[in-house]
Parts: sequence; structure tokens; C-alpha cells
Amino acid sequence: MTDHAVVIAGGGPTGLMVAGELALAGVDVAIVERRASQDLDGSRAGGLHARTIEVLDQRGIAERFLSAGQVHPAVGFSGNVLDISDFPTRHNYVLALWQSHVERILAGWVGELAVPIYRGREVTGFAQDDTGVGVALSAGQSLRAEYLVGCDGGRSLVRKAAGIDFVGLDPSTSWMIAEVEMDEPELGMRREGGGIGPVNRAEGGGPFRVALTEGHIEHTSEPTLGDLSEALISAYGTDFGVRSPTWISRFTDMSRQAASYRHGRVLLAGDAAHVHPPHGGQGLNTGVQDAVNLGWKLAQVVNKTSPESLLDTYHAERHPVGARVLHNTMAQVALSSPDDRHQALRDTMTELLSMDEPRRRIAAMLSGLDIHYDLGEGHPLLGRRMPDLDLVTANGPLRVFTLLHDARPVLLTLGAPGGVDITPWADRVQVVDAQYVGLWELPARGAVPAPMAVLMRPDGYVAWVGDLTHLGLPDALTTWFGPPAAA
Repeated sequence: MTDHAVVIAGGGPTGLMVAGELALAGVDVAIVERRASQDLDGSRAGGLHARTIEVLDQRGIAERFLSAGQVHPAVGFSGNVLDISDFPTRHNYVLALWQSHVERILAGWVGELAVPIYRGREVTGFAQDDTGVGVALSAGQSLRAEYLVGCDGGRSLVRKAAGIDFVGLDPSTSWMIAEVEMDEPELGMRREGGGIGPVNRAEGGGPFRVALTEGHIEHTSEPTLGDLSEALISAYGTDFGVRSPTWISRFTDMSRQAASYRHGRVLLAGDAAHVHPPHGGQGLNTGVQDAVNLGWKLAQVVNKTSPESLLDTYHAERHPVGARVLHNTMAQVALSSPDDRHQALRDTMTELLSMDEPRRRIAAMLSGLDIHYDLGEGHPLLGRRMPDLDLVTANGPLRVFTLLHDARPVLLTLGAPGGVDITPWADRVQVVDAQYVGLWELPARGAVPAPMAVLMRPDGYVAWVGDLTHLGLPDALTTWFGPPAAA
């Protein structure tokens, strides 16, 4: 039996991101992945939203993704194009990049961090006790870990074996999706959802991705090229000479969420914790942000910096985010119904979303820039993402996100240098004295008062905002980064 501090079931984007976060904190982590390589065998996500790009920027790896994709200045809500180019972030766009590339780049980063991946194997079961989790793998192998993280998709074995309820709605609609060659197809979105578009968005031409609604929800077999041809003829009157499928698959609007993201020493993230239709392109992004929320917390517990109760804040913070994603995707599915009554509703939504305030609110939600963790009353920054400001320090100019590359907490003081003493946490929290002259602005909220000091968690969210009195700072440091070290 091989021992690791943490075993991750699933090596998709969420599992890779959890692994990277743990490795940055010096945790012995390993991934179990059923695929023999990182290659994907079907349809997956096609873009990164602004907040996801920000969290990658916080780790110093955003440019790897940006150089491989194309930026677009808008998000989509049920066919409505919402411009976000006026949002106060360096990344006020969507990055068009297929999941196969996202995984390849993440796997490269995780490889640099020397995370082992057990490929061609699956988690087949586990048993947890007071000291850890015994993890059974296919082919009879077993691992032992302090914690097991299930990132093994919507059909998660880890979730099922943990007995965690998957609560929500059964499907009401089914879509067929494929990557194929076609002869001059009609490009663009359809009124009822789906449509046809080029795989290579920059160059255009084939192959093409096709998504079409199906007449039936229940299916006993995998879709075929003949099924796709019939669906194209039904929708367009022709199949555009469809041929040479790279893959054909289907998905539904099933919407379910794990009742709990934690059961003892077992945690869930990504699709294992929440599944929903792909409207708005939020699934992969929500999973990666789950990982960034969980990673530093789990690392501090494993490293004995923080008590195990810190892990409860993972569910408390991320479950509401997942529930909101389910809610807005269900709304988008309802808006895609092709009848005249729903068309009237779509027209009304289009009119509303043409106004600045509704546009900003919905676009900030879709892009993940409006996430607000409930950390109590206080400054508007509390519980929200820290803006990537251009600071001036004694050592020269510095971006805020640069301070987070090592996934360590930061106390940023913006008044007189040396005015705060956190010696009991000095081994865990970096203190940076800086100056900033400019507007403090949050997406969808606008300008906020400039703080004197800000405590940033490793995930880039603000844990404490202070003035010259530093009231509440020791409590915040203890809550998030463990008790003070003995003198």
C-alpha cells in the first residue's frame, strides 16, 4: 500500500487544480485518473471566464492559457450577448479555449510541481477511519491517504460511496452534440438552443461542432451518425453532408447538487459536486474555483496549521455558488423553449439586459466576478475578490496578484509602513507595505472606500479589512490561518 497525504480521484481540470494548489503548499498529493493520457474522448467545455483567468493569474500561469486561446469581450445569457469590456479587471473577456487545451496546460503545470498521476486506473471504493482513508483502485492496487477528494465527474463513485445525496431535477431536454465534417453548414445559434460553429474559431471552416435538441429524453444506446443526420434534417431541412465524426455524444439539462461537499475525510469538487446544463459555460469554471477554495484550506489542515473545522468553510462558501449556477442555468434552459410564450419572455429579458445595470449584474454572475462569501458585516471588500491593483512598494512597482503566486496569505498595509505586528503568524502570513493611488472598484458594485489594510487569503478573497486600529485582525488571522505560534 502506497501512502499520500491526499489522493484525488479524477485528473480533469478540477482535480489538476486541486493537486496544484496542494503541491504549492508542500503537500504530498497524488491523482488517480482512468485515462492512460490527458487526451479527451468527447465533448467538453470551450472557454474560461474572467474570474477563472484571474485565479490562474494569481498563480502566475494565466499567460500559458491566454497564448493558446482567443479572447472575446462578452459573455452569453440565453442568446443575449453581454459586453464585459468595461469591467474593472485585467481580464474583462472570455477566453475561447477547448478543454483539451486547458487540461494539457494544467497537466504541464502539475507536472512541474512533481505531482504523481496513477494513470489507467480508477478509484473503485474506499473506507475511512479516524486517521485516514484506504482507497481501492482497479487492478487490485490500494492507496492510503489522510484525505480523499472526489473530482470524478457527475457519476462520481466517490460521492456515491460516501452516501452523499445528489439532490435536484431529472432531465427535461436532451441535446445531441458532435464534432464532424460538413459542407457549408448554416453557422450560428438556434432559437431553441444549440447550433453549429467551427472548432477552430480563429480560422473558421471545418471541422464543426454541432449541438441540437432531441425529441426524446430517454435513450438506450449511444447516438450515431445516422441519428445526427436525422436531427440535422429535422432542424435545417438538410444534413449538410455530415460525415467523418470525431465523436458524437449527448447531454441533458439534469440539474443536481451534492447535499454536502464533505463527509468526514472525503470531499467533493467540480462535477462530482454539481451538474447542470452547459448554458453560459460555467461548469469547468465553477470546478476550478472550487479547487482554489478547497486547496489551501486542505493544505493547512494536512500541515497541521489549522484545525479540521476549517474544511467546513469549503462547503459553506462553495455550495451557495454551485446552487446559484444551477439556478441560472435552469433559467436559461427555460428561456430556450421555442414556443411563442417563451419567445415573449426572451424578448423581455433581451430588453432588460440591454440596460447597463441588469447587464452588469448578470454578466458579473456568469463571469464569477461577483462572488461574495459571507464573512460577516463590514467593508464591501470583505468576502470578495481582491482587485489586481498596481502597487508601489519600497522595491518598486508590484501587482497584487504577483503576491499570490506561492498561494500564501498576504497582509497588505496601505498606510504608514511597519504599523502592524503579526509576529505570531509571521511563519504563515506575508506582510507587504505598499501605496496605491487610484480608484477601488468592484464589478457590478462600483467604487468602494479605500481601505488602510487588507488580509488576503491564498484564493485571492479578502478575509479582513482594517483601519489604523487593526480591530479584529488577530481573530481573522486565527480563523483562517490557525492559532498564533507560541512565543
